[in-house]
Amino acid sequence: MTLTAPPTSAQVTASGSDGLETATTDALKHAKPHRDERGSRIRFGWARFRVPSAGTSIAVAGGIIVSLAPGLLPRTPSAQGILTALVVLIALTLAAVVRMLLRWTRFGIARVPHGRTAALVVSILLVGVAMGYAEHWQNELRTAMGVGGIGPRYWVEWLLWTVPLVGVFVGLARGVRWAVRRLGRARSVAAGVAVLVAGQLVIVPSIVEWRQRAYAAANSYVDPALVQPDSPTRSGSPVSMASWPSLGAQGRKFVAGTSGRAVRVYVGLNSAPDLDARVALAIRELERTGGFQRRNLVVAVPTGSGWIDSDAAKGLDARFGGDVALVGLQYSDAPSWVTFVFGRSAAEESARALFRAVEQRISALPDPPKLYIYGQSLGALGGSSVFTDDADEDSRTCGALWAGPPAGDVHHGRAAILANASDPVVRWSPSLLWRAPDLTGTRPDAPVPPWIPVVSFLQTTADLLGALDAPSGHGHRYGTDQGTVLPGC
Repeated sequence: MTLTAPPTSAQVTASGSDGLETATTDALKHAKPHRDERGSRIRFGWARFRVPSAGTSIAVAGGIIVSLAPGLLPRTPSAQGILTALVVLIALTLAAVVRMLLRWTRFGIARVPHGRTAALVVSILLVGVAMGYAEHWQNELRTAMGVGGIGPRYWVEWLLWTVPLVGVFVGLARGVRWAVRRLGRARSVAAGVAVLVAGQLVIVPSIVEWRQRAYAAANSYVDPALVQPDSPTRSGSPVSMASWPSLGAQGRKFVAGTSGRAVRVYVGLNSAPDLDARVALAIRELERTGGFQRRNLVVAVPTGSGWIDSDAAKGLDARFGGDVALVGLQYSDAPSWVTFVFGRSAAEESARALFRAVEQRISALPDPPKLYIYGQSLGALGGSSVFTDDADEDSRTCGALWAGPPAGDVHHGRAAILANASDPVVRWSPSLLWRAPDLTGTRPDAPVPPWIPVVSFLQTTADLLGALDAPSGHGHRYGTDQGTVLPGC
């Protein structure tokens, strides 16, 4: 056997063996994109980029597109970014579940050449189109509501919110997956059960107690900018049986209103120990302030936190030329959405108890005032629960007014109903998942987005968080017409 030495580089160059050096030099010069055998990486020169799977690209793009679908109200970049991050994470979770099911069932999907790159390119194009349409829709809403438009800076801030949020939660998910692999299936299940038990017994009760303390503290806070009324026709005055501190934060705002000549009676959660005692105190306050001697008396049912819209009070004062008494009774110190979910019955019981007591008291008067009822949002639901049906409402009141009733779920009768088409509170209902909302009776104040199954429910839910941040006359904000359009007998 004869051994020969390998050719030197000079020999290879001299012989031009297969043009190896020339081909290599040309490839480096042009640095064309190169795909590895699995098609998961693209190299441009010395840089390498990992191409996400087609499922990941589709999930991320789908989540972004759904989050940018037309909504009811203008959104800040932060609000839109948080929503986008949430929807993208949901889409990625669904994609992971589908991938896992396919793996378990051994149902393979044929690999398509360049499928990853194609999915990525198409996803980027679709997201670009969605962003363009979202900007157009947002600017239409903002023009209708008198708010400044959006531009490139909006999208930069949107990305600065979206990308870190998605990155953090994806990192956490991978950390959990790593921990599960290290612990094993049995230990992971045991750890999961321990976390659930700890959540039920310790974490959730602690959070609930913390929030209750926060609501109580907010209710007790005395705004130094508010001046205690000195008029005997106001609760909280020096001669009132409902003390100024006991009225709560929203009650103090209501009675401190300086406009108009209306009697304003309010009883807070801390004004008396229980519902019956608070109702009895409200009746005594109406007697003390001369409320029963006014020609008109309005039972105003507050929202969850005890809020009675100052614009409604001004409108009612204007509607009756000051010859009116307004009476409200606090039933909760939590925000309306919390009370709606966990304590809606408190609003209904409070409204029924106060209305019956006022109704019985004026029935014994020789010249009773005309009786009305008003409620906004959760207050509208509470006020409507006083009556069994439309006929009962019409026979027991001179008029009723419901502003922004949730899902429009109130008795109508002769009642005036104020519902902005852009108000998510009016539109929100689980039925939005599969059915378009009934917008009968709503007043058009802005462009109305088309209904899309599931997507419209998600968008309306997101708009609930900013419903009160809209300009007056839009969203869940109503003006003095809450009082001026109250129907008469």
